[in-house]
Amino acid sequence: MKKRMLAAVMAAVMVTGLTACGGGSGSGASTSGQDAGTTAAVSETTAAAPAETQKAASAPSENGFELALVTDLGTIDDKSFNQGAWEGLTRYAQENNISYKYYQPQEGTTDSYLETIGLAIEGGAKLVVCPGFLFEEPVYLAQDQYPDVHFILLDGEPHSGDYSDYRTNDNVMPILFQEDEAGFLAGYAAVKDGYTKLGFMGGMAVPAVIRFGYGFIEGADAAANELGISGIEVMYTYTGAFAATPEAQSMAASWNQNGTEVVFGCGGAVGNSVMAAAQEKGTKVIGVDVDQSFESETVITSAMKQLSNSVYDGVKAFYDGTFPGGKTSVFTAANDGVGLPMETSKFNTFTQDDYDAIYKRLVAGEFELVQPSADNIDPTVDLNVTATTINYVE
Repeated sequence: MKKRMLAAVMAAVMVTGLTACGGGSGSGASTSGQDAGTTAAVSETTAAAPAETQKAASAPSENGFELALVTDLGTIDDKSFNQGAWEGLTRYAQENNISYKYYQPQEGTTDSYLETIGLAIEGGAKLVVCPGFLFEEPVYLAQDQYPDVHFILLDGEPHSGDYSDYRTNDNVMPILFQEDEAGFLAGYAAVKDGYTKLGFMGGMAVPAVIRFGYGFIEGADAAANELGISGIEVMYTYTGAFAATPEAQSMAASWNQNGTEVVFGCGGAVGNSVMAAAQEKGTKVIGVDVDQSFESETVITSAMKQLSNSVYDGVKAFYDGTFPGGKTSVFTAANDGVGLPMETSKFNTFTQDDYDAIYKRLVAGEFELVQPSADNIDPTVDLNVTATTINYVE
């Protein structure tokens, strides 16, 4: 029953066009132009790229643009999935003089995403990168419709619209991340840095968000046990959406008012609500998916998925003739797929040496993290923590 309910909710999210855990705020203006006679907005060759890279789309080759990114409704400077994927694609393309371009759909629907994928292929794309779980159904359809084109599906696996069939053809590389490991590192670092009253505010209770939250608690608990602290407290909830809302900000502010020192905002634009509340109360925030330190001075670190590296590796494998199609590639601490951005983190006492030490232990398998499913969203049920109290807010 819960799985059917989750499928229905996920379908509803696809209609709204919101991304999963790491959806950006959408505050950046679109840099794309409009192709006449189509429903998709497409980047011009002189379009402005992310601020971090300052790279424009390339000039086309004889056959058009070999590499393509189809964004969700966000932009390539969304400080999230679109931007991370774009940076990985452009880095490889520019290093190897390969033409590239991005395409942006106008609607958050399967038909619109599929149409935009088709537009990219008409433009010469041999490899199309699709960032986020909203592309799971479009890629499921595209893999059959375009068998000679390769796809990288970031943070998802191809499935039918009713979730009855999960199938990955040889021309598709789905990429998933071990979010619980990234959450573990964030929770561990926060407690080691002196924070004892934490909060986790997730968006929808989808597996990626749940794994982030579970890992966050387990990391906090591991650090507390090492320090001999038994008074770690975690406020924990899912907002049910990936949008910034007054309700989410009010809840975060209430937690902060009652002593919560740092909140992990793990729900796309929910993080903006958490940051706004922290700004008002003088508390701290942990970002998600990408380095969000540039979003707010309140962000002390971010539980990151190495989106850029994963796309770069996938594109490289395609050109090297080692494309791992037909199976899901999982990026973990062991292959540098997750981590904290220590160069921009604002810790008081937690050092690079501390981080390197815990990262090494995580890679070595010293910590056996719980693997929750969509049926297990309440950490008080699954997690056997000894130093941490979890207050699950429904």
